Amino acid sequence: MPEPTRAGTLTALTALAAAGLALGTVLAVPAAAAPKAPGFLSAAELPPHPSSSWTAGKVTRGVPEDVEFDSCLGKALPGHAASWHRDFRTDLDTGARQITVVLKDTAAAKGLASRVGKDIRSCAKSIEQADPETDATLKDYGTLPVEEGAHIYGLHTETSWGANDIRLLSVGRDGRTVTVVSWGQLGDFGDAPVKAFKKTTAKAVHKLH
Repeated sequence: MPEPTRAGTLTALTALAAAGLALGTVLAVPAAAAPKAPGFLSAAELPPHPSSSWTAGKVTRGVPEDVEFDSCLGKALPGHAASWHRDFRTDLDTGARQITVVLKDTAAAKGLASRVGKDIRSCAKSIEQADPETDATLKDYGTLPVEEGAHIYGLHTETSWGANDIRLLSVGRDGRTVTVVSWGQLGDFGDAPVKAFKKTTAKAVHKLH
């Protein structure tokens, strides 16, 4: 076998170096950037509490695990990859949460918003079926003309031992993005800040751009 010449050796080394450079270039290409979260409500945009300020948690990837046990929201919202949530609290008994999901297209987003609305409208019946000791009443507060629309609901639950809870829920859509806002505290429909919650929902949907 003929021995390699100096020129041949240099050529081989040059080829190896070029191959290594090319490989390094491929490896250096960054992975696809994670999807960016849509705009979220701030603490100041929640319905004002008469005796306590709101505190906002971080915007966090995913749908919270406890949503699966929510009679109103636990069916349609979990399981979406491009989703985020933010929790809010006061120093007393009032809390809130926003969940936002980005779908592949507007048709899918429209479908999700419709399913969430359907689940909310049926959740009072689901609560009573799951717990005969609880009476649940749903109110439909109508729609808002914001982007592709939003719908507002109220839910009151009362147990046989006297516990009362009032909850406001809304679902809105802008293009292929759906957002759901939930507010709750002890009380009944008379304690629900419906007008302020409508403003909160409108701001939530506007921020989805």
